[in-house]
Amino acid sequence: MSDTIMALDLPAVDPLPEATQKYFDICQDKLGMVPNVLLAYTHDIAKLNAFTAMYNDLMLGDSGLSKLEREMIAVVVSSVNKCFYCLVAHGAAVRQLSGDPKLGEAMVMNFRAAPLDARQSAMLHFAEKLTETPSKIEEPDRQALRDVGFTDRDIFDIASVAGFYNMSNRVAAATDMQPNDDYHTLAR
Repeated sequence: MSDTIMALDLPAVDPLPEATQKYFDICQDKLGMVPNVLLAYTHDIAKLNAFTAMYNDLMLGDSGLSKLEREMIAVVVSSVNKCFYCLVAHGAAVRQLSGDPKLGEAMVMNFRAAPLDARQSAMLHFAEKLTETPSKIEEPDRQALRDVGFTDRDIFDIASVAGFYNMSNRVAAATDMQPNDDYHTLAR
């Protein structure tokens, strides 16, 4: 197993604050690992806390979007950005949440090849456009989401999840962040 987290040599705060260690223990219990994206931030606990707070709110908080839909957005954004870390990690999450390994693979390769309903397709086309050409988002793009049942709050959540993964993808690319080996074998 590889223990490389990223290309930057940023030593972790030692010892980790009690709250951070507790969070990592929960990750270990629930996931069987501490995701490298979290370990990458251990040199700056304030940034780690900001990252985890935003992640937990966007991905686990109240939303009209399902957890699977949020993970699908993460995969589409990461596919556009060619973010290896997030494609591996969030592709695994799509496989797990959907119970469909083929869906996870299709999402990583080309979401258009995946068996999506009209709602998912509209959501992912919006996330793709927001990633590729954010200045070209216009009212018809938002209306297309409303037409398949998304509320304005849902549209805000779609944009927020897409924005978060665009940021995460850029940090992962800049630091050559590596996914945990365990992600490669999940839900296959």
